[in-house]
Amino acid sequence: MPKITIIGGGIGGLTTAIALRQAGLDVEVYERASELKEVGAGLSLWPNAIKVLRQLGLGQALAAISVVAPLVATRNPRGDILAQLPSATIEQRFGAAVRIVHRAELLAMLTEALADTPLHLGHECTGFDQDGDGVTARFAGGQTARSDALIGADGIHSAVRAQMFGRTPPRYSGYTAWRAITPFPTAHLPAGEAWGCGSRFGLLPVDHERVYWFATKNAPAGQPPQPGGHKPELLTLFQNWFDPLPAVIEATPEEAILRNDIIDRLPLDAWGQGRVTLLGDAAHPMTPNMGQGACQAIEDALVLARCLKATPDIPFALQLYQTKRLKRANKVVTTSYFIGTVGQLKNPLACRLRDFLAKTMPAERQLKQVDWVVGYDIE
Repeated sequence: MPKITIIGGGIGGLTTAIALRQAGLDVEVYERASELKEVGAGLSLWPNAIKVLRQLGLGQALAAISVVAPLVATRNPRGDILAQLPSATIEQRFGAAVRIVHRAELLAMLTEALADTPLHLGHECTGFDQDGDGVTARFAGGQTARSDALIGADGIHSAVRAQMFGRTPPRYSGYTAWRAITPFPTAHLPAGEAWGCGSRFGLLPVDHERVYWFATKNAPAGQPPQPGGHKPELLTLFQNWFDPLPAVIEATPEEAILRNDIIDRLPLDAWGQGRVTLLGDAAHPMTPNMGQGACQAIEDALVLARCLKATPDIPFALQLYQTKRLKRANKVVTTSYFIGTVGQLKNPLACRLRDFLAKTMPAERQLKQVDWVVGYDIE
């Protein structure tokens, strides 16, 4: 039985471990953090990822910790709907609705599903050595791990990627983002995203009593927080936007608000060398504009497991995985970056034209535009 080492215990790494174990492979996961946790963030799982989780037997567990997004809508700052896709329409066309989940709760679900798969915390990978028979991962504490293949699922700042393709700075998108999860009634929440000029605001129910929200603003990279904190700046920025956006910000404790510059990386032409390959954000980090970061990592996991199960030739299996996944994932990276550029338009005339085109686009055409990513089924 081939032994696989996974570097990274995030959503992509854990899903891959589950898929590989189900495929009959021996797996160990190594994570740099001393504990697995995600703070203050939600995510949307689209039908393409939900169908993979169902194939892995995790559909019921996911349903228990997530809620269906009632409407995927884009609005303007007054609250007027520019475009919308009801959940029932998405489910009918693609076989699943969009579900919203707290990242920490999804991570806990995946950890529980690992069962007895070894998960080593506090192991920071610094590099690897490989030969014709296997790969040895090296860790900061001097430990090593020998296996037949190494999967770098260690995020946008991946050490595995850096060794193979060089350590380069990520690409800054031109805008920064705040995010938080806060208690707030969600019964009549206008879920979706609102587009202004140079700023956006998103609202998503995590459950009946909590809302995940995010906000963006065009800004130079690396700006420090305002002296008064994040909250006063956000209340000023969105004070004239439709209700309940200002109220959601007001209800959020300052310490619960996270801020990150939005970054990705230019797509690679290859993900691996020999017995080593990349997965998830290590392979194709993307901006969050399509809600596909976790979804693409989940797709990677199942395809990789199927390729490794199909042949004992590990370098061939990893090359097959790359062939099946690279072009698609890179297209999502490029498309997501473009959508972010459109969403962050600052010129008022350009914003009005963008909003007009969104409002006049027929629903069927909206669905066709997302068919290639959301309607994807892994053969």
